[in-house]
This record gives sequence, C-alpha cells and structure tokens, in this order.
Amino acid sequence: MQVSSLNEVKIYSLSAGRSLPEWLSDRKKRALQKKDVDIRRRIELIQDFEMPTISTKIKVSRDGQYIMAVGTYKPRVRCFDTYQLSQKFERCLDSEVVTFEILSDDYSKIVFLQCGRFVEFHSQHGHYYRTRIPKFGRDFSYHYPSCDLYFVGASSEVYRLNLEQGRFLNSLQTEASESNVCDINPVHFLFAMGTAEGKVECWDPRTRNRVGLLDCALSSVTADTEIDGLPSISALQFDGALNMAVGTSTGQVLLYDLRSSNPLIVKDHHYGLPIKSIQFHRQLDLIISADSRIIKMWNKDTGKIFTSMEPEHGINDVCLYPNSGMLMTANEAPKMNIYYIPVLGPAPKWCSFLDSLTEELEENPESTVYDDYKFVTRKDLENLGLAHLIGSTLLRAYMHGFFMDIRLYHKAKMMANPFAYEEYRREKIRQKIEETRAQRVQLKKLPKVNKELALKLIEEEGEEQQITRKRKQKNLPSLLKDDRFKVMFENPDFQVDEQSEEFRLLNPLVSKISEKRKRKLKILEELEAQGQEEEEEPEGKASDAESSESSDDEKDWVEEVRKQRKLLRQEEKLKRQERFKEDQQTLLKPQFFEIKEGEEFRSFKDSAKKQKLMKKTLEDRLKLEEKLGTLNVSDTTVGSKQATFKLKKSEQQRKQQEAEKQHRQERKTLRRPAGHLKSKRGRGRLFH
Repeated sequence: MQVSSLNEVKIYSLSAGRSLPEWLSDRKKRALQKKDVDIRRRIELIQDFEMPTISTKIKVSRDGQYIMAVGTYKPRVRCFDTYQLSQKFERCLDSEVVTFEILSDDYSKIVFLQCGRFVEFHSQHGHYYRTRIPKFGRDFSYHYPSCDLYFVGASSEVYRLNLEQGRFLNSLQTEASESNVCDINPVHFLFAMGTAEGKVECWDPRTRNRVGLLDCALSSVTADTEIDGLPSISALQFDGALNMAVGTSTGQVLLYDLRSSNPLIVKDHHYGLPIKSIQFHRQLDLIISADSRIIKMWNKDTGKIFTSMEPEHGINDVCLYPNSGMLMTANEAPKMNIYYIPVLGPAPKWCSFLDSLTEELEENPESTVYDDYKFVTRKDLENLGLAHLIGSTLLRAYMHGFFMDIRLYHKAKMMANPFAYEEYRREKIRQKIEETRAQRVQLKKLPKVNKELALKLIEEEGEEQQITRKRKQKNLPSLLKDDRFKVMFENPDFQVDEQSEEFRLLNPLVSKISEKRKRKLKILEELEAQGQEEEEEPEGKASDAESSESSDDEKDWVEEVRKQRKLLRQEEKLKRQERFKEDQQTLLKPQFFEIKEGEEFRSFKDSAKKQKLMKKTLEDRLKLEEKLGTLNVSDTTVGSKQATFKLKKSEQQRKQQEAEKQHRQERKTLRRPAGHLKSKRGRGRLFH
C-alpha cells in the first residue's frame, strides 16, 4: 500500500504493488509472500480486481453491493461482489462496449451500448435481447418516469427506445452535426446533450422541445487558456436541480447554474487532454474531474485545488463509491486502481478495517532513515576538519562519500565557520545590488573567446531584426544563445586565427570591418573597466556612404587580394632568409654509424640504392629482379603463373662458395696424373 500526500491530504493506493499470476498454486504464493516483502505488505481488497488487458468503464450498483467493469481483450464484463470481496461472474461479449448503465438496484438489469451500433440487454441469468440503432452511438441515458433510453452519437438525431412498449419512438431533431455525451437531471429529469460544436442543448422530455442552449466553447476560452481548435463537449454531469458541470476536449471544466448562460467558474487542467469524467462530492463541495493523465479535486466555489492524483497508466473512467472516501479508476492497464482518501469520508461497510488501518499508520508515522543524516564528501570533511573521523563509527561510507549525524554536522559547521551569518548577510546585500543594477541599461557582455566574431553576430542579428520587423517575419534563433555553438565562444582551441594564410585570402575585406570592430571592442572594454553605462549606441554611417561602398565592393576586393598576396610573398622571403641565417650559424657535427656483425662497409651508395629500391612499387621490383636473373615467371598449363626466386647470398656465403670452388679445382688437378697412368697401363695390357 502506497501513501502519498498533497496539500496535507493523504491518499492511500490500495492496488499498488505487484499482482500474483492466477496459474500459481497456493503453495507457491505462500512461498513468495514469505520471501518478498512487497507482496507480503500489499492489500488485495477485492480478489482478481482486474481485466485481461485494459478496462474502459466502471460503475457501482445503487445498493452498493456490486461493482461492474467492462474491458478487453476479449470484450467482457465482470461483476464483483463487495460482500464476498471476490468476482461474482464474468460474461464475454461480441463487440467492445462504449458505455453501459445499471437500470436496477443490483446487477439484474444492465444495458450495454456496443461499437457495432448494437444495444444489448442483460438480465440476471445472462444475455436477454439485442437490437441496433441507425447510427453509431457514443452515449445514452435512461429516463426513469417514461422508461425511455436516449441515444446520442454520430448523427443530428437523438434516438429514443421505449423499454415498456419495446419499440423505437420518434427521435429528437437537433441542430448539432454530432453529439458526444448526454445526461438526465435526477430531480426534474431535464435531458442535456453535449455536441461536437462545443454547445449543450437542453430538452424537456415531456414536450420533446428544446428549452435551452449553452455555448460552452466560447465560454471556455479565457485570457489564460490556449487552444488549438474548436473545443467539443467530452463530459457532462448534473448536480442537484440547478448545477451542471461540462468538460471540454481541450481540458477545461465549466460549472454552470441552469438559470444563467455564463459559467460560474472555469477550471483548466493545463494538459490539453479531453475530460473523461466529472463527479461531485457534496459533503465537501468538491468537483472531481479527470482526464487521461490526472485526477483533480477542487472546490466548486473558489476553484482552489484540494488534491490531485497521477496514476502510472492512462485513465479511462473514474467512479466514486457513494457516501465514502473510496475512489476507483478504469485504466489503460490490466489492474484497476482503488484509492482511499479518509478526508472525503469513511471506508465502506464491506471494508471498514481500512479506517483502523489508516489510523494506526497516522499514529505511528514511519520516519525515513535519511532524515537524521547528512551526506558529505571527502572535500566537505576536510573543510569541516573532520577528515580524521574516516574509518570510525561516526561515518558510514556510501558511494562517493559518507553519511554522518545531522547534529554533528551542524556543530562542526558552526565551529569551522562562525561567521556564516556575516557571509549570508553579504550575499543578500550583493543580490539586492545586482537586482537594482539589472533595472539599468546594461552593456552587452561579450564572450572571452572570439570576441570579434560575437560582435559581428550581434550586429547581423540587429540588422535581421530590423528587416523582420518591416516584413513581419519570425526572428531566427541566435548562434550566441544556441547550445550547439556554445563551446566556440568558451574553449580557446576554437579561437579564429586572423593571421593565417587561408583566413587572409578568403576574407580580404575583413580587415576594414575588423578595424571598426576592434575600435568598438576597445570602447566596450574601457566602459566595462570604468563601470560606466552605454546610453547611446555608436552612430552609423549615412545611407549615401553605404550605397557608395556597396557599389565599389568588387574593386576593393581585387585590390585587397593583391595586397594580401604581396604581403604573403614578403613574409615567405623573410622566413627563408631567417632559416638560411640559422643554418649558417649552426655547426655540423660528424655522425657515426655502427655496422652489424658479418657485414662489410662498402659505401653510402649501397644504402641509398636500397632506400630507392624500397620506395619502388612491387611491379617495378619484380621487373628488376627478372633482369638480374633472380626471378623467373612462367605460365602453367592450368592458366596461372608460377614464380621462382633465387635468394641473394651474403659476403660470407660468397667467400665460402669461392673457397669451396677453388678447393675442388685443386683436387681435380691432383687427381688427373694418377688416372692417366692407370689408363696407359690398361691399354698396354690390352694390346700386349
């Protein structure tokens, strides 16, 4: 159960908290209640007081025993018995219900107006009869003396269905194109209907003639209200014989005395949403009006807010339980909310335990834990001189700081800063002086970064304002006030360098204008330093001078470009001369290089050749390798290419190969005479 308080009016939400699914067993429900504190503390006033998806309308029978609600999906009606605190029955319907009415004291006679132009009658046992009306209906009311049902909807006619004779009677012809709501006064049975044009037509059922017309759309528009279109009537409710409350589609509630065409009071919800429901609370002279976002309770004589409620989900309907402080709502959610407000009245008889429960809560209010503690950071502790308490029981570590007793905090603050009152007094005096200064003519404060650019934007903005005033156009937003360009006037990294080559070539005429702005900047800085006020703006040029300047813009531009180029060339020459002098002054020192092991130093040309070779592309290097013979590229039978490489040999390998080659040649020369002799001997034997 959640407790909220607004204007010292406590509101108890009895349906707050999570609901348990129906398919859970009793054993699992008991186990969850033991584990979860929120489930254990929740109050389930009526068992399964919810709809599958959303609930659209909710009403209480005249005897107060039954609460009936309709919703989706699928379209259905559920009846809850308050004496048993549970659901009595559920009936599914063929189409969604627009609205319904309980004709009897209990649930035995119910009429449903459905979306498909159907009117369905239910009795105690279930479905009884079904008929259709010519046009789509939006609301209906029951006239008890004649047993007539009055239907209003997307038509200029009001259809009458007599339940005693069981037939349609002659309809009432109105001036409205469509009607949204209707109601019948419970005292003198005056029939009133709210139209789409923002008017209320009042009819006498006895003579079937119109007896009054109220233009609520015109009366709802006041000096404080802002509306986009023509307000239509979205809610209508009678209170007694003379009072009537009307709700509009733009969020206004008008209270009328039937003897006057002007409203007694106009209350605006300030949300621009259509009013869904209006209820009267006679004991406290309150009006309970609700749109899809908020429920407001306000005094019908003064219009002063009594209290308000904002549920989590959108509101479709509000029902006040008679002679009690209980309020029920149909929402855009499965669960239907139940609120108990003890100030409005006692709890109903079937839940009288709520009074004792709320009294106990008021007698023993739960003070929040953090009311007696102050959150401080390490820096705050150092300023108070309490850094030595870190790690003791007087400080409780929490996130990036500590919690400490509020009494200890106040004592330490008084000791650390005994002149706090004097500082407070000085601050107040300074604020008053600033308030008086604000009434005077203030200087234009320029940012620290890009002052000339800011001054240029201010001048351009002033010129644009003059043009827009003449043409009656809307002013465009300023770059200085735009958060997207805020950093450009705060961060010095975004400072415009006017001495750069790009800036000087792209903006050749900026030099003249910048000189004027620099003069203005000097004047403003002097005035700021002296504390004087700028009463008169600097005089501008005559119109003739401006026209002459605009005609000679092209010549000036060409001349300025030439001058800038000459200056840039001169600056480049000076820079080259300075570099040449610096090079002459610097002494060249010899540089030593270390050669890797196993390599011989030949010359610097080899390293230069290697660097040039590395800079070449892969294609050029492959061609060079082919010329040298270290690479061989050939086509295969499949169509692809085959490349074979010969690795380059180092100096050591080359020397070793040369030594091996020389050794082989020496061995060959030594072996030749022995072989020659053997061959000769063989020959002699053969021919001997």
